[in-house]
Amino acid sequence: MPVLCRPAVAVPEHVVTLDDTLELAVELHPDHEQLDLVVQLIRNTGVRTRHIVQPIEDTLHHPGFETRNLIYVREAKARVPAVVEQALANAGLPPAEIDAIVFVSCTGFTMPPLTSWMINDLGFRCDTRQIPIAQLGCAAGGAAIGRAHDFCLAHPGTNVLVVACEFCSLCYQPSDTTVGNLLSNGLFGDAIAAAVVAGEGGTGFSLERNGTRLVLDTEDWIAYAVKDTGFHFLLDKRVPGTMEQLAPALHDMAARYGWDCSALDFYIVHAGGPRILDDLSRFLGVDPARFAYSRATLTDYGNIASAVVLDALRRYFDDGAAFDGARGLLAGFGPGITAEMTLGSWTTDTRSEPEPGRAERQRPRPPAHMMRAT
Repeated sequence: MPVLCRPAVAVPEHVVTLDDTLELAVELHPDHEQLDLVVQLIRNTGVRTRHIVQPIEDTLHHPGFETRNLIYVREAKARVPAVVEQALANAGLPPAEIDAIVFVSCTGFTMPPLTSWMINDLGFRCDTRQIPIAQLGCAAGGAAIGRAHDFCLAHPGTNVLVVACEFCSLCYQPSDTTVGNLLSNGLFGDAIAAAVVAGEGGTGFSLERNGTRLVLDTEDWIAYAVKDTGFHFLLDKRVPGTMEQLAPALHDMAARYGWDCSALDFYIVHAGGPRILDDLSRFLGVDPARFAYSRATLTDYGNIASAVVLDALRRYFDDGAAFDGARGLLAGFGPGITAEMTLGSWTTDTRSEPEPGRAERQRPRPPAHMMRAT
């Protein structure tokens, strides 16, 4: 089975605390008729710190959509390489052994996708498949893992790199004073995460089944309004309630595999907010403590969109609680309303050394003049 190896995660150096956020809400919107509600909602997020790619004074200034997107590209190219390098090292693979890259982001846009830049500049083969996903929002982390799983099943022995690059702070809209937008100003953070899905060997989450579920007639509950000033985040107050509709989908997928979704050994789920985790706990019949890794991501980094599931999985690795055969669920939730779900079990690679020369024997390398040094 393909194995999702240890993720690498990085957050920017600029930190915004809960106190900072609350002070800014009061300072920037003193006459807002629902300010007390906004302040309470931000407190209830459970977010204590967030990291952003620019100092707060620059973040609060909106230089225009074009400039913001240029900042996105600049910061991605500056920060992605180190995270990718660490993810590859975690899997014990060089760039030349990666057969596909799934790149997910909902906070900036480029064409060609940033996978093209990665192949040109980071040493990947020129025949590496490119799978960019730009419109699934927070669910894209789960979708990326599912599509990497599918690729490895369709092409046995191949390896896929998953990269999530989210700079949510670049979507700050100072003129948008709706309650949902002001809440998002205190909820979302920036992060980059990457991990390898190894087709052979590897220690980590062995991917065994994946699926998706769309809650009908909810496509406007989480959305972007694309305006001259960029992406305006739309968040409906009914969103947390969708866990009552999505929990049965998780139960059904596990049941088809002969597993009980209420009795798994670990859970890695998208931490969109505490209410989502609380409701999922209730409707799955799972102790809330089982979502500790997701809650820790939310507390330390905020909602980092598609990168959440990779960071929560990193925390599970770091905790050292995993054991061979442990059964788990990974799920991302986002616009649609969509759930992207994967079931699997923990596995440890007992091989002492990877087989030498495997990449050269199994896959043709491009001409030397088309390769970059790693």
